[in-house]
Amino acid sequence: MESVQSIKQRFELIGNDVKLNRAIEKAIQVAPTDISVLVTGESGVGKESIPKIIHSLSHRKHAKYIAVNCGAIPEGTIDSELFGHEKGAFTGATQTRSGYFEVADGGTIFLDEVGELPLTTQVRLLRVLENGEFLKVGSSQVQKTNVRIVAATNVNMFEAIEKEKFREDLYYRLSTVEINLPPLRDRRDDIHLLFRKFASDFGQKYKMPTIRLEDDAVNLLLKYRWPGNIRQLRNIAEQVSVLEENRNITASTLNSYLPNSTGSNLPAVVGQSKKEGDFSNEREILYKVLFDMKGDLNDLKKLTLELLKDNDSNKVQRENEGLIRKIYGNQEQEEEIEHEETPAELLHLPEPVLEPTPPAPSQLPPEDRYHFAEEIEEEETLSLQEKEIELIKKSLERNKGKRKAAAAELGISERTLYRKIKQYDL
Repeated sequence: MESVQSIKQRFELIGNDVKLNRAIEKAIQVAPTDISVLVTGESGVGKESIPKIIHSLSHRKHAKYIAVNCGAIPEGTIDSELFGHEKGAFTGATQTRSGYFEVADGGTIFLDEVGELPLTTQVRLLRVLENGEFLKVGSSQVQKTNVRIVAATNVNMFEAIEKEKFREDLYYRLSTVEINLPPLRDRRDDIHLLFRKFASDFGQKYKMPTIRLEDDAVNLLLKYRWPGNIRQLRNIAEQVSVLEENRNITASTLNSYLPNSTGSNLPAVVGQSKKEGDFSNEREILYKVLFDMKGDLNDLKKLTLELLKDNDSNKVQRENEGLIRKIYGNQEQEEEIEHEETPAELLHLPEPVLEPTPPAPSQLPPEDRYHFAEEIEEEETLSLQEKEIELIKKSLERNKGKRKAAAAELGISERTLYRKIKQYDL
């Protein structure tokens, strides 16, 4: 069995990180077997090196090794690419074609970005893993293949399974052994080594003196998060090697090549992605809008009762100025002052026209005024939905049918208002 150090030299792997060494050790240990391996890690960490190590140390090393980028093949053609197709199986299939599983029989297939496979293809792949059988597209004849599968992904597989984007049974078939490669930010001592290696390679490639980093540039190099990992580090080394005439690179020079450089190696805060079909945020917003509407209705009710208890509308206006401002806002207040409208007019209290006008509260005995007001309050039995419809109608009338202004007044989006107009057939 080859040592970790000899494998690093053979495959030009740079670094002495403990996690990296452990990943290489696991690859060496599983190579002689035929079990499936899943390589995980962020994009750009060098996951493609592990399948090469496994294939080169296995008994299949003299057979074919095929690397397939599952994310780069269109969904409509990936079955044909992997399993082949018969002549006439679909439009454009002018001849029979052998797929990768047929061509690589006896060898190894590396499925990169396996998390991007369509669900229909996942079912076919599961059958290959279980019994080595597959069907060409457009064929009913079962074929056998003896292929070892090494897969890689930068997707959180458990989240993909939860969202039903990846089959759970296929995941456990692929991940008999899981090898994780650490991100570059967790390999702090390896960053400068890798940069020097890349700088030397590009100096030879472009026949230019090798660039060297000043101490402050090295510190910046180590503090940067490297979201693109080794791939990004290599690109930066190439850019600096080609574009900089001064071969001694300072921190300010290096910083100009680092996108969104903050000089920090602290963990980034990553928000949890919204699950498909999860409308909890929209529901919470709707609840908030409805509760705000309920509060406004209570304020309107309170103001109405004040008007019913006291005939002096100006007095009510003075005593409830804050409440009126809360309900109608500053703009409504300005219109109120400009047009000298009373609070009763602002509330758009309906004028009874079909029934005899009841006696005014001021004409009732004092003990009956409060009884009358309590009756008014008890008659307020509208449901929350009816109140919502009423508020929307009033807002649309007040804004002369302009949805944008009405939505702003109601505190909801124009899209939500439009949906409610259609829902309630307003």
